[in-house]
Amino acid sequence: MEKKLSTESYKGTRDFYPEDMAIQRYIFETWAKTAELFGFERYDASILEPSELYKSKGAENEEMVREQTYTFIDRGDREVTLRPEMTPTVARMVAGKRRDLNFPVRWYSIPNLFRYERPQRGRLREHWQLNCDMFGVDDISADVEMIALAYNVLKAFGAKDSDFEIRINDRSWLNGIFGDFGLNQDQSKQMLTLLDRKEKITNFDEEAEKICGKPFILDLEEPENGSRLYDVCKGLQEIGIIKNLKVSASTVRGFNYYTSTVFEIFDTSPTNNRSLMGGGRYDNLTGLFGGDPISGMGFGLGDVTMRDFLETHNLLDGKVSITAPTLMVLPIDASQNIEAEKIAMAFRNAHIRTAVDLSDKKIGKKISHADEVGTSYILVVGADETVSQIFTLKTLATKSETKGTISELIASLT
Repeated sequence: MEKKLSTESYKGTRDFYPEDMAIQRYIFETWAKTAELFGFERYDASILEPSELYKSKGAENEEMVREQTYTFIDRGDREVTLRPEMTPTVARMVAGKRRDLNFPVRWYSIPNLFRYERPQRGRLREHWQLNCDMFGVDDISADVEMIALAYNVLKAFGAKDSDFEIRINDRSWLNGIFGDFGLNQDQSKQMLTLLDRKEKITNFDEEAEKICGKPFILDLEEPENGSRLYDVCKGLQEIGIIKNLKVSASTVRGFNYYTSTVFEIFDTSPTNNRSLMGGGRYDNLTGLFGGDPISGMGFGLGDVTMRDFLETHNLLDGKVSITAPTLMVLPIDASQNIEAEKIAMAFRNAHIRTAVDLSDKKIGKKISHADEVGTSYILVVGADETVSQIFTLKTLATKSETKGTISELIASLT
C-alpha cells in the first residue's frame, strides 16, 4: 500500500489558516504604517542569495553560517543560501545603487527568512521580519530615530511603556574597555560572544577569566558624559523615551558587523521575558562591495515574537477578525446559482465585497452561516426575484430590509 502523505507542515514552519492570516495581516499592516509614518520606503529582494554574501569577513555570524543556513548547490554549480537575515541584502542593494541614491536612505521590508535551528517558543526555522534601515547618516540622530521607530512599532499595537524595556550599549565603547584591559582582537571577539550569552549562563565570570587570563569586571551604570552612548541616551530622553530605557553592558548583539550603538527590546512580562527585537549601527558593511563604506543603522523584529508579545499582553483582543464579505448572495437552490453570480458581479463592480453561497444547504442554514462569518448583508435569490428583478437587501445586525432593483440596492450601499 502506498504510504499516505502527512498533513503536517515542514518542521519549524507554519500553515496560515484564515484566522492566523488575519493576525499576520494585522501585524504586517501595522508594521508598514508605522515605518511609513517615519518616512521609510518599502523594498524587497529574492529569498535566494549567493552564499558568499554571508561568509565575507565582517558580514558573518559564524555559528549561523556554519550550522543554521539552508545552503545548497544549484543546477549551475553555484552555492546558494536561503536568506537567514536581511541586513547583508540591503547593504548589497545600497552599495549597488550608491551613485543613484539620494542619501540618507530610509528603507523597510518584511522579508521571509530561514534558519535551520531548533524550533522553540519565539523561534522557528521560517519567519517573517520587519527590517528597518537608514543609510548615510553618521550622526547620533540616526541612532535616536531608529530606536524611536522600534519603540513606536510596539506603541502602535497599544503596548504600554511598562510592557517592554529598551536595553542599549555601544560596541566601540566595549572594544575600548577590552583594549585597556590588554585583550587582543581574538580575545575581544570571544568576549563579545560571551557577553551576548551572559543572561543565559551561570558561569560568566569563570568563562571570562578563561578568555582574559585574569578576572574580568565590567560594571556600567551610566554612560560617560560626551560619549556616543551618552549622547544617544540623552537624545532618546529628549524626545520622550525615558521610562523604559536602560544601559546594558551585556547587550552586544550576535552579528560581527555591528560597530557602535546596539540595542535590544525585551518583553517585561514574567511569562514571556525574552528579547523581542534588536539592531544597531553597522558602518562598514557596504564596504565589502567596494568603494567607501556607507554608514548604516537598522533593526529587525520577527513575526513570531511579535505575536507572542501581543498575545501575552492581550493586545489582539477585538482588533483582528477574518475578512468577511460585506454581502452574501443566497440562491434558494442550484437553479438560481448563475443568476446569483450575475447579481454578485454587479455589486463587486461597485467595489462591494460580495460572495455567493453555492452550497446545497437550506436557505435558513445559509442565512445562519452568513451571520456566523460576520457578513453585514444578505440578498436572497429565488424564482420570484429572478422574474421581477426586485430584491430584498437584509441587514443582519438590525434585521431591517430594503427592497429595490440591483442598481437601487447598490446605490444604498455606496
